[in-house]
Amino acid sequence: MIIYKNSRISKKFKNNVIAIGNFDGLHLGHQKVLEQARQKAKKNKLKFGVVTFEPVPVMFFNKGIKNHRINSLNQKISFLKKTKIDFLTIIKFNKKFSNYTPIKFIKDIIYKNLKAKYVFVSRNFKFGKNRKGNIKTLKDNEKNFFYETIISKPLKKNKKILSSTIIRKNISKGNIYKANKYLGRNWSILGKVIKGKKRGTKIGFPTCNIKLNDYILPKPGVYSVKVKVKNLKRNGIANVGYRPTFNGKILLLEVNIFGIKANLYDKEIKVSFINFIRAEKKFKNINQLKNQIKKDIKRVKI
Repeated sequence: MIIYKNSRISKKFKNNVIAIGNFDGLHLGHQKVLEQARQKAKKNKLKFGVVTFEPVPVMFFNKGIKNHRINSLNQKISFLKKTKIDFLTIIKFNKKFSNYTPIKFIKDIIYKNLKAKYVFVSRNFKFGKNRKGNIKTLKDNEKNFFYETIISKPLKKNKKILSSTIIRKNISKGNIYKANKYLGRNWSILGKVIKGKKRGTKIGFPTCNIKLNDYILPKPGVYSVKVKVKNLKRNGIANVGYRPTFNGKILLLEVNIFGIKANLYDKEIKVSFINFIRAEKKFKNINQLKNQIKKDIKRVKI
């Protein structure tokens, strides 16, 4: 997979099939769109690429939104590599790009730069300044710019259209099992281990601390997790919250990894969430906290 940090691609990839979208989470619905586009490319002997945006437009327009992402950009890239697409175009979503009219988007991005023959989008796809462009806009301009618009049928779960919004809601409510089912894999956070106050070590349960950054905030509490450090995989238990027993004020992800005692400061680890165990609570003293942690670990290891 070749990655382009703008919409200008090499000649060998032009005359292609493209799928356009934010693809936050790359859930089963997104995977269905990509597979349909891939099959169209294969049938017509064309290259297949994905066009996405960074940052996510909603975060660009709403600076107050800090926790929104299901996956980071690096995770999105990693997943797309596994799908074996030919190229990925990451368009920088800035003030200049946000002022593109729908016609300019079609003319400059789809036609001039990508030379797309088939354009796959979801039925609620909006684009261009003030989101004035839609499916009708794409359809109306097909003959002028020599492409065909293909609208992917949405994937439904329990009679509801599967979306990134539904997955975010489930994560924020602690419904990790359901979110994982919709994603087709375990929801995960990728981050560097930072130094804490070593309170976990002092009470016999050392943890790796990770900032949540732009990720959607899961329900505060304890989770069973799987952790990957380079090629090493281990089970573990994690706490998302403010550590009320210690009167904490900063939201952190703290992970106790089973069977690892190495110093992991500044190492990047992947924490995959498996199940919600219990809500975060404040304990009267350290002993009560230690006893509860023992119970939590025992429950996770069963």
